[in-house]
Amino acid sequence: MADFVGAVDQGTTSTRFMIFDHSGNEVGKHQLEHEQILPQAGWVEHNPTEIWERTSSVIQTALNKNGLHASDLAALGITNQRETAVVWNRKTGRPYYNAIVWQDTRTDRIASALEREGKGDIIRQKAGLPPATYFSAGKVQWILENVDGVRAAAEAGDAIFGNTDSWLLWNLTGGVNGGVHITDVTNASRTMLMNLETLDWDDELIGFFNIPRQMLPEIRPSSDPNKYGETLVNGPLGGVVALTGDLGDQQAATVGQVCFNPGEAKNTYGTGNFMLLNTGTELVRSKAGLLSTMCYQFGDEAPVYALEGSIAVTGSAVQWLRDQLGIISGASEIENLARTVPDNGGVYFVPAFSGLFAPYWRSDARGAIVGLSRFNTNAHLARATLEAICYQSKDVTDAMEKDSGVKLDVLKVDGGVTANELAMQMQADILGVPVSKPVVAETTALGAAYAAGLAVGFWKNKEELVQNWNEDKRWEPQWNDEQRSKGYAGWQKAVSRTLDWVDVD
Repeated sequence: MADFVGAVDQGTTSTRFMIFDHSGNEVGKHQLEHEQILPQAGWVEHNPTEIWERTSSVIQTALNKNGLHASDLAALGITNQRETAVVWNRKTGRPYYNAIVWQDTRTDRIASALEREGKGDIIRQKAGLPPATYFSAGKVQWILENVDGVRAAAEAGDAIFGNTDSWLLWNLTGGVNGGVHITDVTNASRTMLMNLETLDWDDELIGFFNIPRQMLPEIRPSSDPNKYGETLVNGPLGGVVALTGDLGDQQAATVGQVCFNPGEAKNTYGTGNFMLLNTGTELVRSKAGLLSTMCYQFGDEAPVYALEGSIAVTGSAVQWLRDQLGIISGASEIENLARTVPDNGGVYFVPAFSGLFAPYWRSDARGAIVGLSRFNTNAHLARATLEAICYQSKDVTDAMEKDSGVKLDVLKVDGGVTANELAMQMQADILGVPVSKPVVAETTALGAAYAAGLAVGFWKNKEELVQNWNEDKRWEPQWNDEQRSKGYAGWQKAVSRTLDWVDVD
């Protein structure tokens, strides 16, 4: 058997291709950013063609840099930014419109209308999600209603939809020449269109958004021994590789963190923050503002569910300091700047650029920096930005404990922000529990590789994957209870200042 497994990690700001060995160690990778298109306030788009070109490039470059070929890969997995909607023509391969990104808020009127018409509770019951701008279905409805010719093409069977996993799988397996139009249960569970109990598209939910059913991809397991398809000989891998793994990025990170037992949780720090708690084969319905969602499904095994707390803006707030304010010239500089002051100087920053996600679900909220005086400097804002990442995670952790009754003993963390030692210490202080980072921090790509490798027997079972997990670093809490309570009270006060800012019809 081949010695390695490959994984495409198509994220919100970049695409990378990673290669792993049997021990779960990184053998090679290449990564490229893509453009963030911001046509107007609240709108966030990506160019799907650029994403496909970047994907092809990172695959070829990673293989070439490491002297590897398609024959060295036992299987290929994909993980992706979830909820980002692409609609394209199956005959020409051309997108009808830019991908509408999960952060985009243009569908707020669609979401609020669903609540007003009493459909919100049906969506919560069937899909496990609140009506929100976050999810894919409203974006597809917007494209159908606002882009000329798309509805007619959809009704004719030519215009098809998918999250970015479907777009890449279709292109990798031939595109206009027989590309497969599929997705997995985790991505499908982020659309507001899939019934969590049947694991199939739900006609009533589809009707709420007036989406022709033929636009939707076939739903498959996250790890599929029957394989979704194969890459083309003349494709970016330069040979035939079985495509057998597909997971939304946060579910992939949960697999990469080997959270296979009910009660195990992980938090990924990326563009946004996403905490998932494995609830096993039981579908737990949240009463505290979390999402009920798919965790994964491996082959013919029973599906595994999760509770999720989704936070829209965390790492991207650091990007905002860099790109819009010019306070730092690189993301890595924020730690040194924040360390030049002992605390936030009374400043709180709530980066509600896309409204507030879990556990608030307030699309009317907008970002606010509060508590400013002439004493404050850019260092206080830098520190408040890191604290915002951690306080938002505390909001979600508290909600998770309410829903599940499980008190967190340790938080497993991964993603880019975990390289920031100060931020991770703050997280331990604010939560009051240890924070643990694995040796392989890129658990999103690793989880996609695990799903693909399990399907072809590269790894025999989940126990082998658990043995691969090793701790790299642990941060212990240093704050006392009074510091923790006072800091969180200030955060909650700041959050209250962001609400009712935008009028939503």
